[in-house]
Amino acid sequence: MAKKDKVFGVNRNVFYLGLTSLFNDISTEMIYPIVPIFMTTVLGAPVAVVGLVEGIAESTASILKVFSGWISDKAHNRKGLAVTGYALSTIAKPILVFASAWWQVLSFKVVDRTGKGIRTSPRDALIADSTAEKDYGRAFGFHRSMDYIGATLGPLLAFVLLPLLKNDYRLFFALSIIPASMGVLLLALFVKEKRDGVLFKMHSIDFKSLGWRFFLFLVVVSIFSIGNSSDAFLILRAKDLGIPIFLIPLAYFVYNAVSSLIAAPAGIVSDKIGRKTLMLLGFLFFSFVYLGFAITDRAWMVWILFAVYGVYYAFTESMFKAYTADLVAENVRGTAYGLLNMVMGFALLPASLIAGFLWDNIAPSAPFFYGSITAALAFLFAILFVKSI
Repeated sequence: MAKKDKVFGVNRNVFYLGLTSLFNDISTEMIYPIVPIFMTTVLGAPVAVVGLVEGIAESTASILKVFSGWISDKAHNRKGLAVTGYALSTIAKPILVFASAWWQVLSFKVVDRTGKGIRTSPRDALIADSTAEKDYGRAFGFHRSMDYIGATLGPLLAFVLLPLLKNDYRLFFALSIIPASMGVLLLALFVKEKRDGVLFKMHSIDFKSLGWRFFLFLVVVSIFSIGNSSDAFLILRAKDLGIPIFLIPLAYFVYNAVSSLIAAPAGIVSDKIGRKTLMLLGFLFFSFVYLGFAITDRAWMVWILFAVYGVYYAFTESMFKAYTADLVAENVRGTAYGLLNMVMGFALLPASLIAGFLWDNIAPSAPFFYGSITAALAFLFAILFVKSI
């Protein structure tokens, strides 16, 4: 690949897909730490409902991740699906602006996550299609880093803008439409898809072609994901431990800032030493962080825990994507990413429902003990089968 086709060491497609994610995540993450507070304080929803909303939204959209990936394999139109998904998430935000009951927030989340379900697998396949095999870790690490930079700037904007807007949540939600729209335009105008003029017949999904090693990897991901409840519980735990509401976006900023700094170097390192080592470390970081959230009673510890949580994210999510590219052939890559994303999305419903139940009926610390245990189990299972996968 000629140097002129690269920007910051990655293919131009990967660069512009990274910018798209950056602007979309500014939009998403500027409101994400505010929505659970909006639901529980303005709309009066109990914590269990927050878990229900997060879980249903992710799970109902997750099946789309399989079909959108499969369609992108067969129709060779990954970019069109990605644009549609980002656009759908953008036009969902006015629902949140006018929400007056928790079920309307659910409607917003379902439409927004449906957009994510449509775009994620084709986008990941676009990144892999645009990258040489030896650079998968670098490409996915760069994309995840750009994603995290946007996720870092979003909470920072919340911290700055909310006081200026006198905590007018609805106006703040409306402003989030601007960066989301910029992301859609960047994707539509600058990302180029390889075209070979072939339109495949739409056969059924062929799971056998994905290989047993990929499905064993999905088992590991499933065990981990069943305890990985919505990050909304981290936000509520921070508030429960005494972090003032106006500082919570800054705590979320710390987590995303650490992730953005580590994701790209972690991807490059994984190209050298392999993905599995970093994934295992990620599981350990998650287990210790959730244990920390469970046992601490000190507000200052929240800042440290959010920072270490950022290390977990940098060591796992991009590794999941790069490792999938290692395991499956190019012609079924979209389908594989769809299954990976579906597994993680479906698991979020029981994980969040269990977390909400444990919070309301046992103690606010209980969901974090549970998540710590499941992450440790995923680590042990991966150790047992590490040679196989």
